[in-house]
Order: sequence, then C-alpha cells, then structure tokens
Amino acid sequence: MYSITEFLIHFSTIGFGIKKGYISRLGDYLRTVNPETYPDSPLVQELWEALYGCSAFPSFGSQLPPCSGHELVAYNVYKAVYAIAHSLHNLLLCQPGSGPFQNNSCAQSNSIHPWQLQYYIQEVTFNIAGEEVNFDLKGDSVPYYDIINWQRGTAGNIEFVNVGLFDGTKPAGEELVIQEDRIMWAGHQSELPMSVCSANCLPGSRKAVRRGEPVCCFDCVPCDSGKISNQTNSVECTFCPDDFWSNKDRTACIPKEVEFLAYDSLGIALTVISVVGACITVVVCGVFFHHRNTAIVRVNNSELSFFILFALMLCFLCSLLFIGEPTSWSCMLRHTVFSITFSLCISCILGKTLVVLAAFTATRPGDNVMKWLGPKQQRAIIFSCTLVQVVICAAWLIGAHPFPSRNTQYERSKIILECSVGSNLAFWCVLGYIGFQACLCFVLAFLARKLPGNFNEAKFITFSMLIFCAVWLAFIPAYISSPGKYATAVESFAILASSFGLLFCLFAPKCYIILLKPERNTKQHLMGKEKK
Repeated sequence: MYSITEFLIHFSTIGFGIKKGYISRLGDYLRTVNPETYPDSPLVQELWEALYGCSAFPSFGSQLPPCSGHELVAYNVYKAVYAIAHSLHNLLLCQPGSGPFQNNSCAQSNSIHPWQLQYYIQEVTFNIAGEEVNFDLKGDSVPYYDIINWQRGTAGNIEFVNVGLFDGTKPAGEELVIQEDRIMWAGHQSELPMSVCSANCLPGSRKAVRRGEPVCCFDCVPCDSGKISNQTNSVECTFCPDDFWSNKDRTACIPKEVEFLAYDSLGIALTVISVVGACITVVVCGVFFHHRNTAIVRVNNSELSFFILFALMLCFLCSLLFIGEPTSWSCMLRHTVFSITFSLCISCILGKTLVVLAAFTATRPGDNVMKWLGPKQQRAIIFSCTLVQVVICAAWLIGAHPFPSRNTQYERSKIILECSVGSNLAFWCVLGYIGFQACLCFVLAFLARKLPGNFNEAKFITFSMLIFCAVWLAFIPAYISSPGKYATAVESFAILASSFGLLFCLFAPKCYIILLKPERNTKQHLMGKEKK
C-alpha cells in the first residue's frame, strides 16, 4: 500500500497551484508584522484573525484558536492589499462632477461605503512581478495558476516543479501553457502515457463498443472490403460508390479495375494460336491446290474440300473477335460470325458425308443415287443448311442482339466488361443447331465407317465429329464456371480446339500421303484395287 505522499509521487500527480510571486524585501518585512510586534494596533490583530483564522490574544469569549506565531502572509494576500490600495488611490483621485456614482458624484474620503470601494476594485488593473492583476464584472479576480508536478528529488524528497501556467487573461484556447519536457510521468518516465482504455482507431477501421464496459473501451475493427473510413475513431465504415472500391488500407475509394480479355499474355497466346491455325489452313489449301489433279484430291471431292478449308480459316479468325474490349459491333459479330462459319463448315462436311455414303451404297447397276448428289445438289445442301443458321442469327440480332455490359456482381472489386447474349433462347438455339448438324454428320459417317477398300474418309469424319462434340460438351460446364475474362477465353479456346480437331482429322492423313507417301496417291490404292 502507498501512503498519500508516495502515491502522489509514484503516479506523477499534476495539479493547480496558487500563483507564486517574489516581491523584493517583502519577506523580511512581513516577518516583522505580527500582533506581538504591534500589540497596540487593532488593524494588525483584525488582519491576523481574518487571514489565518486564529486569535493573537485569545479572550474568554473568543471563538478562534490561538495563533502559533509562525503564520506568514501569502502572495495572494499581498495582491489583495495592493488591489485595495490601488482602489483607494483611484477613489481619492475622483474629481467632483465627473465621478462614477449618481449625479457624477464621488465617494467621501471620510465616509467610504463598501459598494463604492468594490466599484473601483472591479476597475483596477496593475502588475506585480510580471503578473497582471485585474477583476471581472462580478468582482472575481481573473484566474492565474501555476501547473505543479509532484516529483521525487535526488535526495528522495518531494519537489514541486512548475511545469506550466493557466492565464485567464489570454484568448480562449490559449490560456493553458505546458512545458511537457519538464513533466515526469508515472514510473519516472518522460514520455506521455496513454490514459485511455483503448487506443485510437486509425483510418481504415471503426470503433466497436465492448459490451458491459465504458464507452471509452472499444475494439478497432477493420473496414470490410468495399467500405472505408478516412477519419480517426470513425463509428462506422461507409460504402464506396458502385464504380469504386476500397484501397488496400480501406482509407479511400479508388476506381474499380476494369477486366476483359485484353491483349495480355492470355490474349496474345490465343491470338497467336488463331493466326497459326489460319496459316496452317492456308498452307493445306495451297498443298491441295498444287496437287489438285492427283487422285486423293479428286476422289475426296476437291470442291467440298476447298469449301471446308475456307470455312475453317474463318473459324480460326473469328476467335480474334473475342479478344479486346467489347463494343456493340464486336459483341454482335462474335456469336453470329462464329455460328455461321461453323455451320458452313459442318454443312460442307455433311455434304461430303452424304456423297461418300451414296457413292458406296450405289452398288447395283442402274442406281441413280449419285445424280441426286451432283455438284449443284451439294451446293444446295450447303447453302440450305447454312441459311437456317443465318435466319436464326438474323432473328437474334433483330429481336435481342448481344450487347456490351458491365458486370459488377460476379466480383465486387472489379468491373467485368463482357458481351451479354441478349437472348438466351437465341444463343442456345445457335449452339443447338450446330450440335444437331454435328450429331447428324456423326451418325451418317458412323454408318459409312465399314465401307470396303482403303478409302477411310468416313472414319476420318466420324473421328473429327467425335472430337468436335467432345470439345463443345466440355465447353458448357467450363464456360459456366469460369470467372470474368476467363469465360471469354474458354469460348475462344473451344473454337480453336474444335477447328484444329476438324483440320487435322480431315486433312492431316491426306497431306501425309501427298507429301510423304506419293506412291499411295493413286486411284487403285485409294479404291482398294491395287494389285499385289
């Protein structure tokens, strides 16, 4: 347990003290002024009783205790005496006819009333030891205090160190002057202690009051994503506007990052793959054109082969529409160009499948099946099948065409620029029609897979349609589950993967024979009639 003195020192007490002042030779004089020195002066006796509450010469009826003889006049008493002296001086200087009282009268020097003296006390102003002394309208002296810090001295004694002052004459807010470097805090520390239950909550956090504890006790809770606080000790965090998001420190709202499939590493990779695919298609087309009079090109219906290669080149290039910032035109072209080019490609493959199937089923003499699948009829099949897709796309564009949209719901910290399909029904009709064509082509090619001879075109078509369907079946769940720009990348990748599948399955075996095995590029070998 601490004693009162030890407690005050240990916990670094700071308090107010009456202003002290040093008056030259006043101390020596006041030590001589006491009732014993002036026993016949009733003024000294009355002053002593009023100041110290004791009686210098106690009598039988006195209510005051006897004085010890060690009483001293304080600095405030000196100021009070000076105030009365200045007031009396000003009162006696009053000129009749210009006084402050009724009819401009002055107080009578031989009959002074207290209220007259009080008026002059309120008006008095003087300076003692650098301190200005005056009074307010109520007659109270303007406060002037020392700020005292209880400190332990080097000898273990108590020292009252003046660390500042309170001056009531100063303007509001400037009355208190503290010399912080002179203060000694608890534990003999010179650093200012934190005398609060909880530290301030910095910007980026908010105050959360603790249950059952005072309001000054709270926890600092970081603001949630999308909210900020830009003031110390904020009570709540505020939401950022729709197109803005909180910064890392949660102290300011910054514009949201705009995300789309741009020409970054992913976009450049897809672009390169697309261009490479188109170039390979052109090379294959050049090989076929150069060897257009050879057996393998003529037997495989060169016109349809060139149609397929042209459609595949468009398929590779249409994936470029999915890269870059979405615009109204790019959104409309993305799905329509993709669907029409793929429909054209599969329509050509379907026409070739029908020709292959008809050629090897017309085994009886006089069969006229092939006359119904001549060049004109093949073009009509391709045109008709593609026209259906064109009509669907036209209805889509007229009714509810795709458009660019700003998706802020999928990922709240970003704005995802994407192409909204406009009409989900039209979108799935487009994909459904391509799927129907692919399935029909697969079934017909599967039926023709065991036709005699070394002409394996039906098998190649079957395998190409199998890859095509597998890619687009895998596309659906991948597209739905992919976030942001990766959904667009998945769609572009599906276009490229299915295009490469068709290109390699249909044309790689033929290019292999044309370029590396020219001895097999004969009609007898292809029809299985080459003699051993």
